[in-house]
Amino acid sequence: MVITDEKTFRDVEKEGFRRYSRALRPEFIIPSRVTISRDCLALFEAEKQKLKRVIKTQRVCLTTDTWSSNQNLNYMCLTAHWIDNEWILHKRILNLCTIANHKGETIGQAIEGCLKGWGIHKIFTITVDNASTNDSAIKYIVRRSKNTGGTVLKHEFLHLRCSAHILNLILQEGMKELDDSVIKIRNAVRYVRSSPARLLIFKRCIEMEEIKFKGLVGLDVETRWNSTYVMLRAAEQFEKAFARMTDEDSKYLGYFNGEGKKKNKLLGPPMDDDFDKARCLLKFLELFYMVTLKFSSTLSVTSNLFFHELIALQDEMVHLSSSDDAMLRDMSIRMMSKFMKYWVNVENLNPFLYVAVVLDPRYKLRYVKYCFEDLYNEAHAKQLTNNVEKVLNRLYDQYLVDSESSGKEKGVGAMEEKDSSGGKSECAKYLAEPCEKLKDEFDILLWWKVNSSIYPILAQVARDVLAVPVSTVASESTFSTSGRIVDPSRTSLAPRMVEALVCTQNWLRSKPLINDSEAVPLDALSDPNEDQANGNVLIFLSYFLTLTTFHFEVANHFPFLPDFLDSSPFILTEDDGLIIDA
Repeated sequence: MVITDEKTFRDVEKEGFRRYSRALRPEFIIPSRVTISRDCLALFEAEKQKLKRVIKTQRVCLTTDTWSSNQNLNYMCLTAHWIDNEWILHKRILNLCTIANHKGETIGQAIEGCLKGWGIHKIFTITVDNASTNDSAIKYIVRRSKNTGGTVLKHEFLHLRCSAHILNLILQEGMKELDDSVIKIRNAVRYVRSSPARLLIFKRCIEMEEIKFKGLVGLDVETRWNSTYVMLRAAEQFEKAFARMTDEDSKYLGYFNGEGKKKNKLLGPPMDDDFDKARCLLKFLELFYMVTLKFSSTLSVTSNLFFHELIALQDEMVHLSSSDDAMLRDMSIRMMSKFMKYWVNVENLNPFLYVAVVLDPRYKLRYVKYCFEDLYNEAHAKQLTNNVEKVLNRLYDQYLVDSESSGKEKGVGAMEEKDSSGGKSECAKYLAEPCEKLKDEFDILLWWKVNSSIYPILAQVARDVLAVPVSTVASESTFSTSGRIVDPSRTSLAPRMVEALVCTQNWLRSKPLINDSEAVPLDALSDPNEDQANGNVLIFLSYFLTLTTFHFEVANHFPFLPDFLDSSPFILTEDDGLIIDA
């Protein structure tokens, strides 16, 4: 629990835990914080070896980002994404290492070193944000590894820009000049949240108006459009409560009229027409908000969604550019200029994102062709469609050659299948088959798992293309965990310990790996004869009992424990090994 619940090592020496431990089992020997820290590192190394055995055989997609901690250290996070042989999508943090600076070549060298440490030679894509230093980092990786074994098309399409980051830039451009209605609502929310007394009056207004909405208003961060969306979405639920504040709080109107300490007049308070405008804006922002959530998913396939959402966003902005609402029209025009800079030229986008749509059996190449024809003239649409098909065929040809040379797939069988189907390749056969019916609950990974025997080589292509993450959220979210672990009270943690805690937490919480059947031996932890080390297993059991709702299961190796400790995520095997059941 020190790892999974982000507890400090010193927690085991606090009086409350000691009293609890003595009450639960007086003979329980409490280990020291030194023992706990040593066991965390041992667990990190054991889990790392298990992951290393699995991941070195996989072709992985990477995401990376950098962060500056309150220790004045620069960290780089490297996260791997892949789909295993059972068609399960995995995400693992590989490294959280320190780097000297944020220069492109420094980042590239750090990525290269991390990959060598893991024994990873097969990289499909690297997703990074839009910073120019990342361009340099990708160029370094391409230069150093394009001729090594395991590369795909000599890393021609290795670089993938974070779609969530670009979407944020587009929205920020549109939200630069907000309508007065939004500013009025923001000022009202700021007043309500400025003191406990004002918030109490506002809650009383909510009760008087019998508003059933359970949330409360929160002030947004003006530079983050998604927080403005969340603020407006909550505020419009309390329109009647804001209107009642005029009668219930004598200082409410004076706040906007410049009375009090600030002496500056503010826009507000918001009226009915202001909330009507806010609702119009919410409908517009909701589309972008939902798209951001889809792009940011780390536990489901996102590469096959990008093209659909790109088309939907473009259609919406084109439609609103001629809207009668001046606020929405001006926003759409500003956003369209940014959109055109990054996404309007489809030739500048990574073609794997189009191939992912083609490998979705509900759409295939005909859908991509239809969308291109809707956006461009016939000749240009045909050229773009041919380019996407060409990239797919190039991928297929390389995977076929690699398969035959490695002997992992029956290359002769693939040739026999080609002959029996009239000379058609798997690509041609797949594209010629009718599309699957559109369903809300369609599992694309399950479809490819079922049909991998029909398209054995193309399925390998699909497995790598569908694993591509379109955003760097997997790496960025790591820094939220890191920020909690390296809080002001733990700034003395060594970078290696920070990496061990963050990575091990991610590994323990993730889906189990296919080959993850080995136990972590007890002797990998502290020596039983040192520093009261017999308590190191019990300390974790006690934390699980105290702080989580996990069910415990302990084998007969510990008959002295109470009967209710009958199940645990620490499962002891017959050879006295210890498995962490995530």
